[in-house]
Amino acid sequence: MKNILMKSCVLLAAGMLATSCSKFDDYTKDPLAASPDQVQVEYFINNSIIGAQMNPDVAERSFILYWKTAGHQHSVTAISGGTYNDGWTSAYYDQVSGWLNSINTAIQVANEQVSKGQAKPYTSNLIQVSRIWRAYLMSEMSDNFGPIPINAFQGENPEFSSVKDVYYFALAELKDASEKLDVTVSNPAGLKDLDPAYGYDYKRWKKYANSMRLRLAMRLSEVDANKAKIEFEAAATTLDNLIITPIEAFQVQEKDGWDALTGVMSRPWNTQPIAASMNNLYLGLGGVKSQDQLSADFSSYIKPANWMGQKFDDHFTTKTNDPSAGYWFDGLPYSIDPRAYKAFIIPGDVSNPDFTNSGGDAVNTVRDLVDDAGNKVKTIDAKYTWNARVAGSWGAKGTKNQVVTYEGTMPRLSNKFRDSKNKRIFFAAWETYFLLAEAAERGWGTPVSGKAAYEAGIKSSFDYWGVSSYLGTYLASQDFNRVGTSVNWDHTTEPNATYTMNYQNGYTGANGTVTVSYPKNDLYKNGTVRNDHLTKIITQKFIAQNPWLPLEAWNDQRRLGLPFFENPAIETPLVNLPALNSSNYMTSNIKFFPQRIKYPSSLPNANVKGYEQAKSFLNGDDAVLTPLWWAKQQ
Repeated sequence: MKNILMKSCVLLAAGMLATSCSKFDDYTKDPLAASPDQVQVEYFINNSIIGAQMNPDVAERSFILYWKTAGHQHSVTAISGGTYNDGWTSAYYDQVSGWLNSINTAIQVANEQVSKGQAKPYTSNLIQVSRIWRAYLMSEMSDNFGPIPINAFQGENPEFSSVKDVYYFALAELKDASEKLDVTVSNPAGLKDLDPAYGYDYKRWKKYANSMRLRLAMRLSEVDANKAKIEFEAAATTLDNLIITPIEAFQVQEKDGWDALTGVMSRPWNTQPIAASMNNLYLGLGGVKSQDQLSADFSSYIKPANWMGQKFDDHFTTKTNDPSAGYWFDGLPYSIDPRAYKAFIIPGDVSNPDFTNSGGDAVNTVRDLVDDAGNKVKTIDAKYTWNARVAGSWGAKGTKNQVVTYEGTMPRLSNKFRDSKNKRIFFAAWETYFLLAEAAERGWGTPVSGKAAYEAGIKSSFDYWGVSSYLGTYLASQDFNRVGTSVNWDHTTEPNATYTMNYQNGYTGANGTVTVSYPKNDLYKNGTVRNDHLTKIITQKFIAQNPWLPLEAWNDQRRLGLPFFENPAIETPLVNLPALNSSNYMTSNIKFFPQRIKYPSSLPNANVKGYEQAKSFLNGDDAVLTPLWWAKQQ
């Protein structure tokens, strides 16, 4: 047993000197761990699951600044502009290595107990639970970096494996572990307290394993379609085997403080304003009017359906393919997806119990536009307005604009996700349904039709947000959002290329009309399709995954080029996105978006051979712009 425990302390990669090995003495002193020969496996499982909730240090850097930024769930430039921070990466790499260390130790200890005849009636199930959770952790780590070790803890310098091998291994583990779970096993009193997700309800662990198989199988859809189909269909035999209800979601309760269970989005200085990509999907989608969603206090601020806003050529970037570029929306939209006002708070809505009040900047809605000398050109009151800032380089326009980077003037994440009282979701029912809808659209065998799964996914999301009263109107709507996609499954008519909107010159007050084009998403069907079934599915999946699953949002965009992501502003060059320039910013290209996270700088020093293996499997440089194996390669 001691040999196994010592092997579990071998470095998975650089930077793991402070993980499980150094804390083994603490484990054995814990009341749940009797001695090195009688270690409770569930302790290591609990340690891994709780650790993966991310303490505020790593959460801010990975979940917020990497995942939510790359996944366009909020507006920050950072990695969306191609930048990379070795400190942020090291923090996450060390942590995920530790979580894998703990779960691998759980498996090793449990197998040793079985081989010595010391197993408890539920030990075999703990092995299967550990394998299921390990498969998730491996997919998370691989989706960030690419090649990672599979058979770690065999020596000081583990071998790295290709992304394909990682996924094949994870899929095989999920299949075998779910089949070996014995749901008839009774647990002793107190065991459930050591599983923060499911309380060792083995039926729900089995459902999670099968739904994870759907997720990982679908990841291979563009590069290994036959394998993807086989794995998906094997896991999707019946709905009863999958996560389809709220209680079956894999989620962990957060708590206030400063530890791994502290809210993953809780840091008050991260305002997390709405992203332009998210806003473009929300606007007009579903045909639900703002006046039907908001109180009468907002009525005078709601603009007509054909209102574009105020145009400020000298202060708002136009060098991006965001269809709203150049405009400030001086009110509230005529219609918007009903989840928008729940996820993000309206500036100045201080009576809203979900208003994120972090001080004076949060409640102040009045800011200026200035000239080159710093003199005021225009004062804007953003109270009861709705805007989204495009990330990137705004150049001189950004220097003169005091509005769009200010906390009190932009819709920002609701406080309900920041107060550490929620449950962090890793997998919810809506994702199962949207995966089934995509599979049906591909012609794969599914237990429900594509339309039924699509609408069930939307319903599941609406139920979560408490907006189910709008569901009928929403599902029937043929209104296009700002990128040319509607909700109604049977409405696949493509929008006209352009439409006419009214606007006002923000400086002079003169009114005018403008012809607006729907953005061309060259990453999907060469930009010729905006409203087919797959676009609808991924649009709804993207909205539903906000804000808990930004990594999955980023994964889908890398895999499919969906939903439409606007390019970063390019008023001045972005040195980390050299392919994006002032002559091509109206087109979409994978070279304009981050594709992965670089390995920490300590890795090549600690494991030269492993690092060289990893680079060879990348088929490219260890760089942010190198696509992963399963991602869109055009």
